[in-house]
Amino acid sequence: MSWLKLLLVGSAFATTSLAQTAASTESGSPLKVNPGACPGAFDYSVLPPYLPSNRPGFPWGNTPPGSTIPPITGVVREYEFTVARGYAAPDGYVKPSILINNQYYGPLIEANWGDTIVVTVNNKISGPGEALTIHWHGQPQQLSPWEDGVPGVSQCPIAPQSSFTYSFIAEVYGTSWYHTHASAQYTDGVFGPMVIHGPETAPYDIDLGPIVLNDYFHMGYFQIEQLLFASPPQFAASDNNLINGKANFNCSLAGGVPCTNNAGISKFRFETGKVHRLRLINAGGSATQKFTIDNHNFTVIANDYVPLVPYETNVITLGIGQRTDILVEATGKNGDIYWMRSDLDVSCFAGTVNQPHALAAIYYPNANENNCPNTTATPWESNNCQNDPLSETVPLFPLTPTLTPATTQEIDITVGVNGSGTLLFYMNGESFRANYDNPVLLLAKAGNDSYPDDPEWNVYNFGKNSSIRVVLYNYFPIVHPMHLHGHSMWILQEGIGIWDGTIVNPQNPQRRDVHLLQPAPSTTTPSYIILQWNADNPGVWPLHCHIVAHVSAGLYVNVLERPDLIPLRDIPASAVTTCRSWWQFSGHNVVNQIDSGE
Repeated sequence: MSWLKLLLVGSAFATTSLAQTAASTESGSPLKVNPGACPGAFDYSVLPPYLPSNRPGFPWGNTPPGSTIPPITGVVREYEFTVARGYAAPDGYVKPSILINNQYYGPLIEANWGDTIVVTVNNKISGPGEALTIHWHGQPQQLSPWEDGVPGVSQCPIAPQSSFTYSFIAEVYGTSWYHTHASAQYTDGVFGPMVIHGPETAPYDIDLGPIVLNDYFHMGYFQIEQLLFASPPQFAASDNNLINGKANFNCSLAGGVPCTNNAGISKFRFETGKVHRLRLINAGGSATQKFTIDNHNFTVIANDYVPLVPYETNVITLGIGQRTDILVEATGKNGDIYWMRSDLDVSCFAGTVNQPHALAAIYYPNANENNCPNTTATPWESNNCQNDPLSETVPLFPLTPTLTPATTQEIDITVGVNGSGTLLFYMNGESFRANYDNPVLLLAKAGNDSYPDDPEWNVYNFGKNSSIRVVLYNYFPIVHPMHLHGHSMWILQEGIGIWDGTIVNPQNPQRRDVHLLQPAPSTTTPSYIILQWNADNPGVWPLHCHIVAHVSAGLYVNVLERPDLIPLRDIPASAVTTCRSWWQFSGHNVVNQIDSGE
């Protein structure tokens, strides 16, 4: 396959370094910024320290902020999602989409630590109908593994014209998001932010809420995957980059599609001298984000759902699925206007990016809120597509992993083609594919924890082992944001070549639920990350790359954890009802599962 060799060689640009200085405004660029008028909207919400509760004082009571056991408040936060096809134009270009409650993107889910979140999801996708689930990214689901929202793993999909109600405890606090886990569906609009209020771990004055960053394609996800799984594969160009669901687009490039120039950007207000909390989320599908604010520095206070010992920086690196909470002191003066920027790290992207630069505007008191900023961008380096050094990202509440885990599993990530010439990813020689009709968790509940006839499910049965270490070697020259469900994993080490056994900060290593596995320098010299977690959450937990093209092409394994205890868990009857509805649908309709299913 000559095209595969070209892909591997051509992707080597992922190891280059990129200094980013400013958003492109050249003629013909998709980005048009009028230096005078600056259309946009202040549609963010300043969040309270916590939501009203039924008890005096803090809703979580006296539960220590570093507790691994959540409080149970007894408060229920209810939401209802209706998911259906519609049209969206967040950058002015009208695109057929799949939307929650007919909005792009979905509504904010907000709760206090220990609240019960109840979300009824109505699958109204038609013409054609599609499978649907919702994954609550980063919530461990220790009390409810069947609510993890992964089709073919924790549940059968919600069939078209059917409903399912998720109910789970907010077991950890901080910033996250939710998204469908069926195929690459979420990139068409089925996602949204989630904030779980908890103890304050660093002082601030104003919470500006979620800042959602996402690369954006004008082509629908199914068409993108049709190109991806052609032989040879074709890679659709990313068309734009959004901040809180807004951007401008040069409609002269729309090719006759309805389009509105200067659709408007997101806008924010800073109060001089105040400290503002920003909850950054990379909810994209393809690229790493580099977030900056001109002439401002940041204090990092959390990664994913893990509070950190605060540290200073002026650029935030966010792989897909990652979240970082930052504090920004408003050091400008009255009347000032500054650019907020988020740039796609194109050196870490294996495709064409038409518009990598996202812009939003920050206004100080008495500024003319109709004007655009005229400020200079903060330079940044790609740093070989890595997160901040592990030595800098120290959890505020220490947890120490055992140096001798009960089991260690090495997994090699490679790429190849199957018998029909389709490009796939392989983990230890096997490419993942889900079976929506047979969720692995429900099989394990029935005592079936061995699947020799279904190797493509990529199930790693870790038995009764009390702790698990995974050594991931990447032999592909592109970055992988690796996400583990069910846990915040320790990141013990990262590097190039073969791991030498060293651990960064062994008494208190970084913990998070997504970490960037840097590109391999060649197909013979790997990059690596070393992950570890305690096997204290009986269930089936996906470990996968969060780039949608990669997980769609099989870069995914299932961690079967403490299968001896799964039959003791009480899985609700709604799981069986959902499967019956799905079996009815799949028995009478062709389910066009174009990819791995996830």
